[in-house]
Amino acid sequence: MTKLQIINADVVVTMDAGRHEIAGGTILIEDGAIVSVSASGQGQICDETIDARGCVVTPGLVNTHHHLFQTLTRAVPAGQDALLFDWLRALYPVWARMQPEDMFVSTQLGLAELALSGCTMSSDHLYIFPNGVRLEDTIDAAATVGVRFHPTRGAMSVGESDGGLPPDTLVENERDIVEDFIRVVDALHDPSDGAMVRVGLAPCSPFSVSTDLMKEAAALARDKQVMLHTHLAENDEDIAYSLENFGCRPGQYAEDLGWTGDHVWHAHCVKLDEQEIDLFAKTRTGVAHCPCSNCRLGSGIAPVREMRDEGVRVALGVDGSASNDAGHLLSEARQAMLLQRVRHGANAFAAREALEIATLGGATVLGRANELGSIEPGKRADIAIWDVSGLEAAGAWDPVAALLLCGPLKVRDLLVEGRRVVSGGELTGVDARKIAEHAHKRVARLMS
Repeated sequence: MTKLQIINADVVVTMDAGRHEIAGGTILIEDGAIVSVSASGQGQICDETIDARGCVVTPGLVNTHHHLFQTLTRAVPAGQDALLFDWLRALYPVWARMQPEDMFVSTQLGLAELALSGCTMSSDHLYIFPNGVRLEDTIDAAATVGVRFHPTRGAMSVGESDGGLPPDTLVENERDIVEDFIRVVDALHDPSDGAMVRVGLAPCSPFSVSTDLMKEAAALARDKQVMLHTHLAENDEDIAYSLENFGCRPGQYAEDLGWTGDHVWHAHCVKLDEQEIDLFAKTRTGVAHCPCSNCRLGSGIAPVREMRDEGVRVALGVDGSASNDAGHLLSEARQAMLLQRVRHGANAFAAREALEIATLGGATVLGRANELGSIEPGKRADIAIWDVSGLEAAGAWDPVAALLLCGPLKVRDLLVEGRRVVSGGELTGVDARKIAEHAHKRVARLMS
């Protein structure tokens, strides 16, 4: 039995039901699970002790929407100033040249970046499979970084020749897609408590797959008891496409096809109206809010305040690194807070609410709130330790709010399942410099 303790924390932000914050906190961990959380006292004899003096300790952050393959296509000139559909058209040809090694390196790079921003669990939406790429390429990369991973097997099946947006070279046959849906769930999904890998199904979007595939994916997800994910209502073009092609708004389309429920979460939802918000609240359908990407692509400000007030389960996503172009989850939480204040006023969204959707909110949307998202006995030990004794937080009167309002921007220590993924601000399982070197080489190949 491995025992670890975190002692002397300035504040432990538990995110438990009472949202308790414990000054001088101590956390005892055994075999990857939290045993106790208390005010400072005598430390126990453990295999490892982490002194968190001068630190705020929070649950690990949870990223609920990403396209990790895009980490090798950041700041591409043709897509820098484009709206969503033109941005996609600029990048599709580049992505079509990607190979399995590109997927591995890009995923490793993106997850390493997320870990350094305090993220202990990330989903991923991989919807292109050119040149022999498989979902396993991303899962293998995640194992090297050590974060918890929830990849989704995405797909595109309606190409330009059939009225869709993606080029025909990037779409797949729908029978092949369904067969691989079944394969990856049966081979890779781990439903057990504490699982490091769970798999979901994720047809890319209503404008890149058929209605039949959307229905079949929904039925298969229910049968296999896995999560279901796609993009929805991202911008005005998205709404116009839905009205023209389906005769209804995206929320109605989702409901008609079986794409609502507590096992479903949709990315963006910038343009949901009151009826759609009410639908998502009643059906407990989740939303991955991606504020930086929404700003970068000019999509708009998602109605997060309205969704939260109506009871919609909201989490955060950094989105693909070609549309952000960073993968920093704490910054995403800050941006979410600021945008809601722009829309509703300075008192509309508190720093602690932003931290809540970045932690417990993410665990809830990914169906793992019984295991993750808070620091309390029985939960898995996915924990972020933030040093607030340095320059960035100097002068802060409230160290918890400081995480969102001023810094630090980088986590000091990060534990996943009680194991250190980041220690002293450095990754433990992978060499950040080597990852960057590999990424530069792969980008050079893609550019040639």
